[in-house]
Amino acid sequence: MCRPRLPLVAGLDAGRPAVHVWETPGLRQVGSVGADSPAYADDRAGGTPAVAWHPHEPSLMVALPGRVVRWTAAGASDVDGVAPAYSGLAFSPDGRELWASPSGTGSAILDVPSGVVSSGPWWDTGIAPHPAGGLVATVHSEQGATHVLFALVDGRGPMRVLRKALILAADSYAPPIFSRDGRYLAIRGNAYENSLDVFAFPSLELVLKTTLGQPYPGYPPPADWLEKASAWSRHNIAFANQSGVLWVGTRTGPLVELDLANRTWVTHDPLPGCRVTALAATAAGDLVVATAAGELALVATPDRPAADAASRDLVTAFVDSTEEVGDGEHVVTDGDRTWTPEDLATVTTAEDDDPMWLRHRAAINKVIRR
Repeated sequence: MCRPRLPLVAGLDAGRPAVHVWETPGLRQVGSVGADSPAYADDRAGGTPAVAWHPHEPSLMVALPGRVVRWTAAGASDVDGVAPAYSGLAFSPDGRELWASPSGTGSAILDVPSGVVSSGPWWDTGIAPHPAGGLVATVHSEQGATHVLFALVDGRGPMRVLRKALILAADSYAPPIFSRDGRYLAIRGNAYENSLDVFAFPSLELVLKTTLGQPYPGYPPPADWLEKASAWSRHNIAFANQSGVLWVGTRTGPLVELDLANRTWVTHDPLPGCRVTALAATAAGDLVVATAAGELALVATPDRPAADAASRDLVTAFVDSTEEVGDGEHVVTDGDRTWTPEDLATVTTAEDDDPMWLRHRAAINKVIRR
């Protein structure tokens, strides 16, 4: 599901490459894109639509196999100039450009008013704008390690990637999300287990690192572990309008209200016994919950102090602590340790409990230096 700044919610169809749109607060369905598409085959990985809400208008872009469609209340129409299959779509913060990825060795940038298409930097797993503006976080996923990259977006050309970045073990993470006050960044993944990582912003210090369900038992994983792991949604976290609170949907139904500052949690069961398949927050700060039973519900959050408006000072502090990277290498952190390009070029030893990407890098460097 997606959370626009308007009273509309979009959700993926579980059975076919389609997207449905509902109006809040009544959750009245007002449109669909791709509803006449054939049902998914056994493997739906390559056909799941990518979606992007315009930041200021009730307009939704949907990437279906072989075409991109614009939906508004007046209807749906194909968008010229962006026909390939894209796994990610995002609007620029001013809404003038549509960013699509991947496209060859980078991304495609469609200037919406003119229809002109140009190229931009590589990203492949969603774009999260900082709520104070001027900065986005995106994911560059690789099998051995995944980078969460940060980039300036101030209307002066394509995203300008910064040197400081997060590095995560493994691949296949979901797009990151910022809290409403801009002080936290959360990301779900990965290819091996249902990890959940939360970082403070702008420090990028690790606030929470956990696994939903049982940790990865090693290869080959038992069938019962796979069944339980696959029951967890990849889109089951949301920041509502409460200060420092992350909501997590579970495979058995309850919602977990996680207080990041106090390290406490409370469970709520608004839809008893229904596995949560998607969770998002509306512009008003309420939660929209989708379940495996095909239900869609609007859930009011408990009364708590509302999150402050995101401060531009947070973005300024982060930008001042780094620099634009161009084609250079990144200074990366996992929220605990930091590595410069020089560190990664010379490391030849690693411990058994170090992340796999670091052990691989040390082993390769050791061979090269012989």
